[in-house]
Amino acid sequence: MLTQSPFTQVTSVIRLENVTRAYTMGGRTLYALRGVSLDIGAGEFLAIVGPSGSGKSTLLNLIGGIDKPDTGHVWVDQIHVSAMGENALAKWRGDKIGIVFQFFQLLPTLNALENVMLPMELRNSFANNRRARARAVLERVGLGDRATQLPSELSGGEQQRVAIARALANDPPILLADEPTGNLDTETGQRVIELLAELNQAGKTIVLVTHEEQLARTAKRVIRVRDGHIVEQTR
Repeated sequence: MLTQSPFTQVTSVIRLENVTRAYTMGGRTLYALRGVSLDIGAGEFLAIVGPSGSGKSTLLNLIGGIDKPDTGHVWVDQIHVSAMGENALAKWRGDKIGIVFQFFQLLPTLNALENVMLPMELRNSFANNRRARARAVLERVGLGDRATQLPSELSGGEQQRVAIARALANDPPILLADEPTGNLDTETGQRVIELLAELNQAGKTIVLVTHEEQLARTAKRVIRVRDGHIVEQTR
């Protein structure tokens, strides 16, 4: 069931309210997030910056419905994501969210075109023109001429651009990127961030997790997370 937001005036496409997330390890309780509240506007490009273990990836996982808070609420596009069941979450995520991971997570036996087509096949979307759409999305990320290459035949930067194309396959309004440059050299990483900025200019809401301050400055707003708290916000 998709629970609608109770807010009568919604100015944010993403809203976290007093969110806490803790994990138990070796009999100890470790807090990834401690009462975090955050609003992200439609069409915004937000970078979440912080050291390893600061809670930034947990924030992204909560927004994407991959994880749920122990306390507090997560709303995305007026839907109460943190109250949804797994089946409803999977359908909602397929429609609304594209996710780009640090380690690409491309299927090694599928070529670039087939990797991009996969989300459309899973969602049974664009049934009449999946192949043409996949080619168009690869063109959009500058890889139209690499469509038939396997991931092992692509550079790290090319694999990440295929991963971005795959995240765009179902045309989601929100793109989440978790350390998308973590396995890339500085120059290639900068090109990936510039691509995300171009997608933002085209209307996508982008939430980027990174530990690299220079790359974060490409975003329109930067928040810094430490020990489960948002400690600073800059524009």
